[in-house]
Amino acid sequence: MSLPIDMATIPADTYQVGCDRCYPDGSVRCYPEESPARQVKIESFRIDLAPVTNKDFSTFVEQTGHLTVSELPPDPKQYPDLTPEESIPESLVFQPPPKNVDRSNPLAWWELVAGADWRHPQGPTSNIAGLDDHPVVHVAYSDAEAYAKWAGKRLPSAEEWEVAARGGLVDAQYAWGNELKPNNRWMANIWQGAFPWTNEEEDGWFWTSPVGTFPANGYGLVDVCGNVWEWTKSAYLLTPTPGEQERRIIKGGSFLCAENYCVRYRPSALQGQTLDTATCHMGFRCAQNIS
Repeated sequence: MSLPIDMATIPADTYQVGCDRCYPDGSVRCYPEESPARQVKIESFRIDLAPVTNKDFSTFVEQTGHLTVSELPPDPKQYPDLTPEESIPESLVFQPPPKNVDRSNPLAWWELVAGADWRHPQGPTSNIAGLDDHPVVHVAYSDAEAYAKWAGKRLPSAEEWEVAARGGLVDAQYAWGNELKPNNRWMANIWQGAFPWTNEEEDGWFWTSPVGTFPANGYGLVDVCGNVWEWTKSAYLLTPTPGEQERRIIKGGSFLCAENYCVRYRPSALQGQTLDTATCHMGFRCAQNIS
């Protein structure tokens, strides 16, 4: 099989993933869920050079008629107590909060917006006209899986994703090295300013940016730091507690990650996300086995 031009081949090897150190000056910190730094054996695989775009996803929907989780009412089995008024299609959209908001409560800047979905990323009055090359957002885990299956691919594991995102660098904080702004240049679409109130947009973007706006890593991958969070197939908790929804690991951070609040735009960083959650800053890229 010839190598698709939109994918990179990651060679089989033993790689270091994870992080268990902090910089003494506090400029970079690793979160507990990243620990420990460890060696993992990875079989050779392919991975998309970029996140799936609106144009890519539009083709998938046109050919399959797929309806995303955000376009459907909540599952009554999962949410039996919702009123009829609450049982409507909706998705999470970032809303800059008032100045007096305590940022220890992340829910203060998120709103479930009726009519927000991949075609309407900021709500029903928005659209994706002119955004063909931006990453698709408002996709839940099952949406990402459905696209990957249609494309003859799969979602990467969290470890595969991290190895690919590091671009061949060992123990570097970012996909390009250890300096956030080499030569005073922004290398990713992240938040500049006092999050969540003021984004100074020094990198040129408030919301998503076109894929490939910022430099590729050593494997040719773009947007592995910032822009949108990306689904992986790896479970966040292998054995969820009773009543807790199943989660998958998401990687890469997003345009809402800030140096002064959330430095999860580093390859080793991660979060757990419930399967039916879709937001304005979460997308995915696909991987593929080498047979």
